[in-house]
Amino acid sequence: MIGSNLKFLRKRKKVSQEEIATKLGLTRSTYSGYENGVAEPNLENLVKFAEFFSISLDKLVKQDLSKLNDRDLDQLSTGISNDIEGKKLRIIATTVDADDNENIELVSEKARAGYTSGFADPEFISVLPTFQLPFLKKDRKYRTFPIKGDSMPPVSDGSYVVAEYLENWNSVKDGYPYIVVTKDDGIVFKVVYKRLEDNQSFQLCSTNPLYEPYEVHANDIVEMWKFVNYIAFDMPTAEFTESELTKAILDLQSDVKHLKNIYIPNDKN
Repeated sequence: MIGSNLKFLRKRKKVSQEEIATKLGLTRSTYSGYENGVAEPNLENLVKFAEFFSISLDKLVKQDLSKLNDRDLDQLSTGISNDIEGKKLRIIATTVDADDNENIELVSEKARAGYTSGFADPEFISVLPTFQLPFLKKDRKYRTFPIKGDSMPPVSDGSYVVAEYLENWNSVKDGYPYIVVTKDDGIVFKVVYKRLEDNQSFQLCSTNPLYEPYEVHANDIVEMWKFVNYIAFDMPTAEFTESELTKAILDLQSDVKHLKNIYIPNDKN
């Protein structure tokens, strides 16, 4: 696999064995032996090949690159190894009710920490609490996620966001909130902007201006879910300006005076 991949990538890059060997500090015979399967490159040389061809070490060693189309190869060479459009099979574990309708699984606070590694594990998903929301579309997949912190008002700490599974990440609507599941940060709820053409990433922003926007590379994302609604356990606090508050008090005083004139009898009569 490694030898055939090296040969395939070299021909696609249109360079000779001599050129690669010289650039990487190898003899031509040594490199030729790797391509022909006579010898196996050590880890140090594998890393050199991965960097030279701008491809992940995992893809170089495990995947038959000759079976990929030009578009997929271009994505690999620019650093995107995820299937952005979801054209390949993207596994999502799910559960159904007694009538074979897909459930809405609720990722509890306890299960939150293990979700990044268990999201594709049917056994992990099968023990999550489930429920149904009859007003949601039947042909979509939904899941509910716990929200922590104060970065996304009016969605407060302790709320739960109901979100729709997003298969094609190119369909992300700039400025719209999404649940983004990342390898390092786990479940995050942010307003998202595509930056795929610039640096193969997504910009994640908070509605709370105290939190700085940051970018996450597409390769570090494992799932994306589009915000649908949220479940909160407290009433959002309405904030009034001083003029609005003054007007509300004056209106209330006027209403009280009007009621007095109607219901309090005049002593003079």
